[in-house]
Amino acid sequence: MNSKVVVTAVAAFVLGTITTGVMISWAQPAGPPGAPPALSGPPPMAGGPWMARGQGQFGDRMREHFARRREMMRVFSLVYRADDRHLTPPDVQKIVEGFLLWNGNHTWKVMNVKADGDAIAFDLATGDGSVIAHYTMDPKTGRPTRKG
Repeated sequence: MNSKVVVTAVAAFVLGTITTGVMISWAQPAGPPGAPPALSGPPPMAGGPWMARGQGQFGDRMREHFARRREMMRVFSLVYRADDRHLTPPDVQKIVEGFLLWNGNHTWKVMNVKADGDAIAFDLATGDGSVIAHYTMDPKTGRPTRKG
């Protein structure tokens, strides 16, 4: 028998098997109306399928984190985030001070807030005025970058 005929026959068999498998998988009968789809494994979780394996303390903390984020999004859902925030140095001062307060830091200060080219520069300092770090913030996006 010619080898081309054998290769063609095997290719036709494989193609037919794949086609048949696809047709059979699509032809499965639908469940009764209103019945929930059958799920295998644990139910889906807020963090996606990778979180379904999250057990113990880590999984609990992640579920709490996602629940807090959902609640925060619901509470502030009327606030629209603009593409260009048009931040000024006083705006950046308020944002950074708010961030410090939000995280419970009542002693650090925001100092030396000024325009620096296309960014707004500022320093974080201790209560006595010792500079800890230098930052810039993009006035369009609000993204901070540490400079030192």
